[in-house]
Amino acid sequence: MPALYAALAQSAVETAPHQLAQRGLTVNHTQAVTLGVMAAYVVVIALLWNLPYVRWVLWPFKMLVIAFHEFGHAITACCTGGKVKSISLDPHEGGVTQMQGGMSAITLPAGYLGSSIIGALLIFAGFDIVASKIASIILGVCFLLTLWWARRDWLTITTVLLAVGLLVACWFIAHGEALRWVVCDDLILRKVNSSDASVFAKRYGGSSQCWGVIWSLISLAFMAIGIIGGIAAFPQSFSQQQSDSKNFISTR
Repeated sequence: MPALYAALAQSAVETAPHQLAQRGLTVNHTQAVTLGVMAAYVVVIALLWNLPYVRWVLWPFKMLVIAFHEFGHAITACCTGGKVKSISLDPHEGGVTQMQGGMSAITLPAGYLGSSIIGALLIFAGFDIVASKIASIILGVCFLLTLWWARRDWLTITTVLLAVGLLVACWFIAHGEALRWVVCDDLILRKVNSSDASVFAKRYGGSSQCWGVIWSLISLAFMAIGIIGGIAAFPQSFSQQQSDSKNFISTR
């Protein structure tokens, strides 16, 4: 049996370059629309964010992003032997995760870099409806875990419940097609948390601006990988994606 697995692995390694080269990275119409929507997100968000009063239109999405950022801190704290006491969200001050123990060298940048990795995976999933459905399930579980740590912070609880409700609602729009735009949105709205970078700089040297730039560059690299991976993995058209989605937890 090990010999069989070894032979299959060797065959996969030998044929993978040919298959990737044969598939190529040519952007079809469906993928071009997806990339166009992502670009539109960037432009619209940049405009709304810099307009007084109008920027409050982004408040619900900002709160979702803050929740996901804090989940990155919380999950890495647990994975490095720490304990999460509570998570709170504030639309003005951002989020705060109260932790005890853990490895600060990992937990401090994890809010940004951890969510960057997950965000890149969501961008990747955003190129396909079925993949977006799977990603939405994982995303919902992450939000519910954040809810567990929210304690009695009603703003945090309300935000998380609305986030899960939004994901559930999008399942019923064209067999989950709306989920493609929801999961694409997650990475675009995030930004470096200055307090994380400041604390990291004080403990490990350098400046907060330097670490912020480094984390941003890493995030852009993750985003590029997610886009390239999505183009390579999901060449299906809109109609084919909708047909496939009907066979995966259909909502009609």
